[in-house]
Amino acid sequence: MLELLLPPPVDPLWDLTEAYGADARPERLNLVLGVYRDQTGGTPVMAAVREAEIRLAERSASKEYRGLSGNTAFNRAMLSMVLGPGGAAERAVAVQTVAGSGALRLLADLICRTRPGTTVWISNPAYVNHRPILEAAGLTVRTYGWLDAEGLFDTAGMLRDLGEARRDDVVLLQGCCHNPTGVDPSAQAWEAVAELAAEHGWVPFVDLAYHGLGDGLEADLAATRLLAERVPEMLVAISCSKNFGLYSDRTGCAVVLGASRQSLRHVETALQNAARTLYSMPPEHGAAVVTAILEDDGLRALWRAELDGMRARIEDNRRGLTAELTALGWGARADVLARQKGMFSMLPLTARQMLRLRSRFAIYGTTAGRINIAGIPAHRIPCLAQGVAAVLGEGDG
Repeated sequence: MLELLLPPPVDPLWDLTEAYGADARPERLNLVLGVYRDQTGGTPVMAAVREAEIRLAERSASKEYRGLSGNTAFNRAMLSMVLGPGGAAERAVAVQTVAGSGALRLLADLICRTRPGTTVWISNPAYVNHRPILEAAGLTVRTYGWLDAEGLFDTAGMLRDLGEARRDDVVLLQGCCHNPTGVDPSAQAWEAVAELAAEHGWVPFVDLAYHGLGDGLEADLAATRLLAERVPEMLVAISCSKNFGLYSDRTGCAVVLGASRQSLRHVETALQNAARTLYSMPPEHGAAVVTAILEDDGLRALWRAELDGMRARIEDNRRGLTAELTALGWGARADVLARQKGMFSMLPLTARQMLRLRSRFAIYGTTAGRINIAGIPAHRIPCLAQGVAAVLGEGDG
């Protein structure tokens, strides 16, 4: 049997991470994976998370199975946090998942079981795992534009492409802090997207992985809440990896909004059945931690303060890199970087230049130019800028 297995494609991000691990140069810099790092280069456990874990350990709750929907208190907390006050949560169903990727796959399976062969539109460029997840679920993938020639958000191009989306197509939208570009639509552009969805009848599918790391938690959730108000049906995949620092605890949530409670009568069972065949039920620990934080005023305030501190450090890193590149004579290119937000930025480099940045300066980012701006120790920003300026100066030859 095994001799029939053809060489599968490697995951580009983990392939780069392995290459970084094998690089013996002491000055190497890993900006590949989307992990928040502090000034020392470590990924800290948030104080609110640590305190919640202590309280949970003292309580010594049972580790009995939770059920196919996971931690129901966590699910309610996710609906409240993401959809906010108002009636949207009243016409929504949520189940806990194995992180944001699990939510994406679970919802993709729901789409396919509901309407096999559905077309799902994703941005170009998109998060590297969007297409594989959707295609593995049996869905058809098309793309819509995201950036213009200057590296800024292309409102006209996106709306033009999505004008071709048909009724009951699904459009995957990143709710904030777009991965890989760091470029988000304006409030006016989101309004236009919501109007287009309502007019044409396609279903928004919002991927929320970085809320709180762009313009602040409430501002980062504004687009998702706007869409929830304007359309009868919507899907949302939520990750707690970044904004709670629960990377290895794999904590996420899949949300389905319907026109009414009646329209949702089969949704939770369908999601449970899909989960049963994929992983049975999600892990409890991370969901219990998040629930403990969101249900306690003191822990919630501490978490929000820490999240704001993470966001401020990311903004400081982006400003620092912009200033260094400007001082090195690349102000026009740096101006595009300055407008980006969230954990990732797109360097103004081609694939060849990114390879040279890696080989000559031991700086690891994707060949598309994406770097984890949250992964740079502040004292390494001048080195990064110097490397970028050097390969820019050499052109793309």
